[in-house]
Order: sequence, then structure tokens, then C-alpha cells
Amino acid sequence: MAKNPGSPSRCGLSLEGILREIQINLLECKVCFEKFSTQQRELKPQNLSCGHVLCLECIRALSHPLLRKLECPFCRQLCSVDSTSHCRALSDLQELLLSRSPTSSAAPPHRAKAGLGLASTPLNLCTAFGGWGTLINPTGISSLGSSGTTVVVHDGEKRVVVFGPQGRKLHSFGRRGRASGEICFPVDVAVAPCGHVVVTDAGDRAVKVFTSRGKHVLTVKGSLQMPWGVDTDSCELILVSDVQAGTLSHLKVDYAHGVLQEHHTAISDLQQPKAVSCCQLTRNTAVMEHLPDDTDTPRRYQHTRLTVFTKDFHLLYQTDSFSLTLQSTARLNMSAVAFDRDGNVMVIDSNQGMVWSLGKLQNGSVFTPLVGDSLIRPAGLVSLNNTLVILDSGDHTVKIYSPQSDAGLMMKLM
Repeated sequence: MAKNPGSPSRCGLSLEGILREIQINLLECKVCFEKFSTQQRELKPQNLSCGHVLCLECIRALSHPLLRKLECPFCRQLCSVDSTSHCRALSDLQELLLSRSPTSSAAPPHRAKAGLGLASTPLNLCTAFGGWGTLINPTGISSLGSSGTTVVVHDGEKRVVVFGPQGRKLHSFGRRGRASGEICFPVDVAVAPCGHVVVTDAGDRAVKVFTSRGKHVLTVKGSLQMPWGVDTDSCELILVSDVQAGTLSHLKVDYAHGVLQEHHTAISDLQQPKAVSCCQLTRNTAVMEHLPDDTDTPRRYQHTRLTVFTKDFHLLYQTDSFSLTLQSTARLNMSAVAFDRDGNVMVIDSNQGMVWSLGKLQNGSVFTPLVGDSLIRPAGLVSLNNTLVILDSGDHTVKIYSPQSDAGLMMKLM
């Protein structure tokens, strides 16, 4: 019997869900996130010798102009531009979908912005910096006090990059590796009030502390299985989530002498906790948990739970993506969390390319769209003075938003 378009398939997704997954996971370049095109030559899908597929424009941008070689951004294999070939299978698949659905050329669902209340978005993009090469697949962001200095961890040869207030790259440190002072696979970063930089290294199963200039101070391992999110509170305690152990720990460090004074598990029954944020005003801690997938739910709508604890780690508030969706007109897919300077909770929806404020939460959620413009795949954010500093892993940039755009401040990509 033929199935209706909305009926479930054998893999747990409706046919419409499968088409959405194909559009997102197969038919767009995972470097620039533009949809492949059979009509525009620069957006045609090209096979690298390693098997990964990029658009022709990204291959040209990433390759050396004289050597005509590039390092695959996914597997790091060195590939020759001359050995690339047109990916006929993806082009044929795209042509097939276009011929069967007149609406298939619309923007992928995670970029759809209609109906999300963006007309009332109060923040505007002022400037952007970074870009591919300066930042490679960045995963975490923090700031050095209120100075405007930004610290980002990424997949470059030196894993930590420090930018000045105007977006100029100041220096970088933390070479790739497992030796003392090296970083294997950075996930998140925080800056303590004293200025020390704290990095979660999932590849080395450790938390690593550096000075702001990059001098290695301390490596904490021990009971950590897969450290992920990290933040510091106003008393300079380090808060770390462990996605594999399901814990939230706090570390007390003597930064001057590079000594771990205390390692205490504050919460031990979390489900795959990732993003962590500490409110500097109240010392409340917010944790984003990633709950087991529902087989009937498309993979990009992963079920997440937001839990807020008091400074003594007592439960203050808890909600999940499903409950929040029932309260709003948009389907929220929370992926990261932060506090603003007034103690309001902000969440990132990386699939929609949105940042929302949920208010104080104790009196119920108050949905306010903060940013929905020019974001591709936001991964982290920092509330700084009267601005939001957002890490966009989609185009490897740091973007700064403020309530009023400055006409004299031109956007730049350094």
C-alpha cells in the first residue's frame, strides 16, 4: 500500500522528515552552509579525494593558489584540487527532488525565519570578525571581564585565539597535542575573574588552565570522563559538566601556584549535560541536558532540558524544549545557554539560527527574540556590557550585536 506523505517510514521519520534531513545533511556544503546548486557553477558539489564533498567555491577558497592543494576541513587529509570531481549523485538527487516538489528549493528548515517574530528583534549586527582560517570550526567563547577581549577555542593548530575589543587577533596558544600545555580537542572555554583561561579538553579528558598570555598553569584529570561545558563564577570557582559521567562539578584552584584545592561533584544525576553557564549576579548555574532521542522526532530536533540551580546547587527551575515549544509559536531546539548581566536566561537555537531571552524563569518564561539576523549556526554567546557577542560556527566568525547599529562601524571580516 502506498504511504501518505506524512506517514511514518521504517526509520521512524515521516517522508517529509526524510526530505528535510536530506536537504540539511546531504544537499548543502558543510563549510559555507550554502545549498548545492546545479545551476550555479561555484555551488556545484565536488568530491575530494578523501570522499568528503564541498562546493567548488569553498574548494577554491581553502586551497593554496600555487600548490593547488587543500586540507580537508573534516578529516584533515591533504587533497589536490586537480583530483576533485563533480559529485553526480548529489546533483541527480537534487534534480530529482526539485522535479517532484515545487517547494523544495525553499530555504532549509533550520534557516526558515518566517513566523518567529523577527520583526521585533531588538538587537542589530554591528561587526563580525574571524572567518575561515583565523577560526576553524570554533566551539566555545568567553570574554576577559568587561574589557571587550574575546577568547575562542577552535580546531586550529593553536587551539585558543584571543581577540581585542575591535576584533583584531592579539595572540593564540595551546598547540594541538596531549603534552603539558597542549590541547587535544577543545570543547568550551571560560575566563576566570582573575584573567586565567580555562579550557575543557574532551580529547585528553581534562580541564586545562592557562594565563591570559597562554602559559600553562594546571591540568585537572582524575575522575573526569568527558568534560564538556565550563564556566566560572564570581568567586572564581570553575564549573564543569561531564557529558559521559552525567555530572556537574566545581573546582577550586589556586591560580597563583597552579594547585587544585578542591574537586567536588555538585550534581550527579544529569543526562548528557553539555552547556554550562553561571550568573555573575546571583551565582545561579544553568545546565543544558541532552535527553535520549525520540525515534519519531527528526534528529535535528534533539530533546533538551534546561535546569537552573541556586548557588548551593538546589533545584530552582526546570523546563525542556517540548514544554517551551508549547508556550511559543516556534519550535525551540535549545543547544546552549547563558545569562545576561541582569540575570535573565538566554538560550541558543542553533538550528533556527536564533537567540532567545526567557527572562528570570522563576515567574514563568517570557519569550523575547534577541537575535535572528545573519546567524547561521550559533554555538555560544557572551553578554558583555550592552552587547551580545555570539560565536557562529556556521561561518567561523564572532558576531557582535547591540540595541542600535552604529552606522559608522563597518562590518569587517578579518
